[in-house]
Amino acid sequence: MLRFPRHWWWAWRFGAAVEMSPPTDVQRRWIALATVVGLEVALVLSWSAGFVGIRFAIDYAPIFLILLWRSLVSGLVLLPFALLAGPRMQGKDVLHQISFGAMAMSGYLAGYALAIAHGAPTGIVALITDMLPLAVALLSWPVLGQALTGRQWVGTGVGLLGVLIASGWSTHSTESPVWVYILPVIGTTLLALATLLKKRSASSSMPVYQSLCIQCLAASIIFAGFAWNEGGVLPVMNWAFAGGILWLVFIATFAAWGLYYIALRKSTPARVTAVLYVSPPVTMIWAWVMFNEPLSWAMAIGLGVSLIGIVIVAKGQKPAH
Repeated sequence: MLRFPRHWWWAWRFGAAVEMSPPTDVQRRWIALATVVGLEVALVLSWSAGFVGIRFAIDYAPIFLILLWRSLVSGLVLLPFALLAGPRMQGKDVLHQISFGAMAMSGYLAGYALAIAHGAPTGIVALITDMLPLAVALLSWPVLGQALTGRQWVGTGVGLLGVLIASGWSTHSTESPVWVYILPVIGTTLLALATLLKKRSASSSMPVYQSLCIQCLAASIIFAGFAWNEGGVLPVMNWAFAGGILWLVFIATFAAWGLYYIALRKSTPARVTAVLYVSPPVTMIWAWVMFNEPLSWAMAIGLGVSLIGIVIVAKGQKPAH
């Protein structure tokens, strides 16, 4: 019979620990890849959750009341951390974040939320807003002085064609008017413009929770005026409204915008926004499951054509110097 030395398990355990070699380059690359993929999946799901959350909440409250309490609760939750846990905020940087919140957050959220509230399919709205890479590419010339290449012009045209195919079918199959689909276009353009201005700005870096806090509070002031005009600013006292707001605050705001800003600091605007293009098919399926919204071959074809356009634009981007 085989006999092991006394304390053989401890010898094997600690011997293995001592002999364990550091990860190889291949292992490091796989770990880095898995981390990136995990972050991108989380970003896509949280970004899609914003569209689905709005679609859920509009059954229980007016749209600007939803946006008001989403932004206000988000800002108030972050306020103690912004004041006590972060570096001292400079007045110039605070004003810069207020302007970004007023332009990007309020404009983008209001654009797509109003479209959903007026009957546009949630997945189509997600598709239109996720043309952000095209908007970034188009606005990079006047804002950053980066002229588009011929390939990028072609990709932009192909991407817009895909949107027209998908949204054109929706205008015939739903009762929503054509102008509803212009609202997310305006919101997306504002977000792209603010993103590029933020990249060009010489203002000092600010932690994500501080900048997000300021932007949410700035947007809530704007939404409060529209909510008052709709009928009031007090919250609807039921569990569905509260659940919708919590969903929009902790998943669609903290997770989505936080991951977006973190990625924006570590990469180029075009790279970050290109990742978000995966969210439209996720949103379409999600809305179909939860709200029985229609799916069609026109939507699938339009989605595929737009994806081709995004790939063309991404491959036509000039390397940064």
